[in-house]
Amino acid sequence: MLTEIAELMDQYIKKILTARVYDVSIETPLEPSSNLSARTGNNVLLKREDLQSVFSFKCRGAFNRIYKLKQAYPETVGVICASAGNHAQGVALSASKLGLKSVIVMPQTTPPIKVNSVRKLGGEAVLHGDNYDEAFAHACELEKQTGYPFIHPFNDKDTIAGQGTVGMEICRQYTDHIDAVFLPIGGGGLASGVSLLMKYLRPETKIIGVEPVDAASMKASIAAGKPVVLAEVGIFADGVAVKTPGDETFRICCEHLDDIITITVDEMCAAIKDVFDDTRTLMEPAGALSVAGLKKYVDQNNVVDQHLIAITTGANVNFDRLRHITERAEIGEQREALLSVKIPEQPGSFRRFCEMLGKRSVTEFNYRYSGEQGAVVFVGVQLSKGSTERLQIIDNLNTANYEVDDLTDNEVAKLHVRHMVGGRAAEVDQESLYRFEFPERPGALQQFLNSMELHWNITLFHYRNHGAAYARVLVAMQIPQADADLFQRFLEELGYRYWCEDDNVAYQTFLA
Repeated sequence: MLTEIAELMDQYIKKILTARVYDVSIETPLEPSSNLSARTGNNVLLKREDLQSVFSFKCRGAFNRIYKLKQAYPETVGVICASAGNHAQGVALSASKLGLKSVIVMPQTTPPIKVNSVRKLGGEAVLHGDNYDEAFAHACELEKQTGYPFIHPFNDKDTIAGQGTVGMEICRQYTDHIDAVFLPIGGGGLASGVSLLMKYLRPETKIIGVEPVDAASMKASIAAGKPVVLAEVGIFADGVAVKTPGDETFRICCEHLDDIITITVDEMCAAIKDVFDDTRTLMEPAGALSVAGLKKYVDQNNVVDQHLIAITTGANVNFDRLRHITERAEIGEQREALLSVKIPEQPGSFRRFCEMLGKRSVTEFNYRYSGEQGAVVFVGVQLSKGSTERLQIIDNLNTANYEVDDLTDNEVAKLHVRHMVGGRAAEVDQESLYRFEFPERPGALQQFLNSMELHWNITLFHYRNHGAAYARVLVAMQIPQADADLFQRFLEELGYRYWCEDDNVAYQTFLA
């Protein structure tokens, strides 16, 4: 068994060392991160894969896969793939460079900037379905019709070898000791290639994968001992929103990864800001995932004076998403607390409340008069000492007899309520509150409304566009008790992700 594993390792190392990538890729720089180094007390470096021509490392694996395919089958005239972003651009560029046609099936929810990029690179963009799974199924049908081979985004040996050249460059560029390398995991192609190469050349270096907490399919699979399929995945970091890893990438990651760290949306947003502060470049959420993982690893393990490398993998971020990212970055950096505080409904209350906060800046204050019994305010407070300071503020307010709820980690509060605070609907009864993710396409709202029973009354509706494939929507409806089963069937048949928020403290405090 050990001999078989060693032979497989040797085969992969040869594939990585002989991978053909530089026809469309560059050797990206390994740059010191001065701000992160100073803040963490470590020597932090960024491997800048966001500087590739398609702003992502994906062109490496795509070109190597298609090049080797054409070598083996010279009669190949075209290729096909399913992708919502970076893999699509890598395939389109690579196929064009090799004189092949490329058909890229993309969900209808794909932002126009990515669709246009594929077309500019010579690919035929076919829009189908509301998500990757539907696009993938259609790509498989087109594969049968056209005879074009399917280019998998990660579960292929030549793709893995192409991505492994990132690790080869790191070893060549940094000849001193490396304590740990951090990289994002979606399907596991990059993690597999880099870990194979680095565990061969630098076995003492830790290779640490990083996944979003709501899309941690590789972590769940390793824990289960086999590839598992997540029922659903978060879409904020769409570049790594993969429900299940490949069988090959799973096998390799099981053998060669030292750990996997999971990261929240807020932590990703903070990492995007960190990279911007150092490089003046805006990462996409998946592109900054490794930096967020590095910071969390340092914090949790009290790491100092180590040599740490984070691979920044992509900068294909939609401009519209920056609004959402900037809102969440301060919370992710633990520089802002969001609180619900009840204060007396009388002149001077706000001044006395602010005095309790000391010299801290109030970043947000939302309030509307709702009676003489007391006012509930939604307040943001700037922090300088992270969660410790936030807890101290809450303790001080409680000691002074203020009623306080901490909303800092409350998704409904952060996505919706902070933009809606303005009063209650006193005469509404039998109201239920739900949070939805609508596909960001024409007809999504109409489908929702047409599926409802006519006598169900909408009593609250809040929608914000975050420049993503899905819209975050908060809806309250009056549902008669007799319609409970009918309403549950409506939710299931609608096909949109949803969460019941009836008990959410932000809703109960400000809107119910």
